[in-house]
Amino acid sequence: MIKSMTAFSQGSHTFGTITADVTIRSYNSRHLDIAFYCPESCQVFEDNIKKIIAKTHDRGRIEIRLSVQDDAQDLDQFEVDGAKAISYYQALKKIQHDLNLSGDISVDNILTARNVIVPSKKEQDSENLWNAIEPSVETASSHLEIMRKTEGENLLLDLTARMDYIEKNLALIEADAATIPPIYKQRLMDRVSYLTSDTEGLDPVRIAQEAAILADKSDVSEEIVRLYSHIKQFRDILDSEEAGGRKLNFLIQEFNREFNTIGSKAGNASLSHKVVDLKSELEKIREQVQNIE
Repeated sequence: MIKSMTAFSQGSHTFGTITADVTIRSYNSRHLDIAFYCPESCQVFEDNIKKIIAKTHDRGRIEIRLSVQDDAQDLDQFEVDGAKAISYYQALKKIQHDLNLSGDISVDNILTARNVIVPSKKEQDSENLWNAIEPSVETASSHLEIMRKTEGENLLLDLTARMDYIEKNLALIEADAATIPPIYKQRLMDRVSYLTSDTEGLDPVRIAQEAAILADKSDVSEEIVRLYSHIKQFRDILDSEEAGGRKLNFLIQEFNREFNTIGSKAGNASLSHKVVDLKSELEKIREQVQNIE
């Protein structure tokens, strides 16, 4: 099952007076890296939330943002910081005395001080809080999994088409490769003819041996066999239920190594151009594989 590492999801749940909203974004990463952003009152649930995410996600940078609204937190109820009010009043009286100012110090004067009157805070019940948070995280995680699978299906179609293209053109390379030994033999004969003006008196067996050595050095049959094997492995990984991003990335490196070897042995321009074309296609596959979990 191919899954993309890039996705977005949301989840929301209300329990009693508490509503929890969760947003999850995931990005490419070599490992599972979960970042959690939440109000201070929810930090105690961080480990539990990360465990929920890790149940269905193996790789990727996953950012979770949690916000909580409790309607029971009535902001119309306020409390007074008496010590701060008294201290502020005494400070005003001292200024009045030091500057010999007249007049009374009113309530309005004291209210100019910050945080003398503040909204009252009620302790939230952690059990009720978790009963709102857990379902919202489960929902967001489930939706994230669905989106990653959907994106993975699109990746699967693209990668399958590109691998079919590589296999089709590998067959053309295999046909071209069969022409390399005669080419090297002719080059050897041309070189000998140029150096000796003619081939009379030369041992044809020795020439055949030298041509065979050159042909063996230019033989790419082993590389082609390995490439066909890599293609099969690539498709098997795409069909597997396990996360295959790491394995696919390794196979891309193996593909590239074989293509480089064939390119270095290429005996004609046609073969070289085909190898360059397949390396270009392989690079597109590599870019897509970076998105796979």
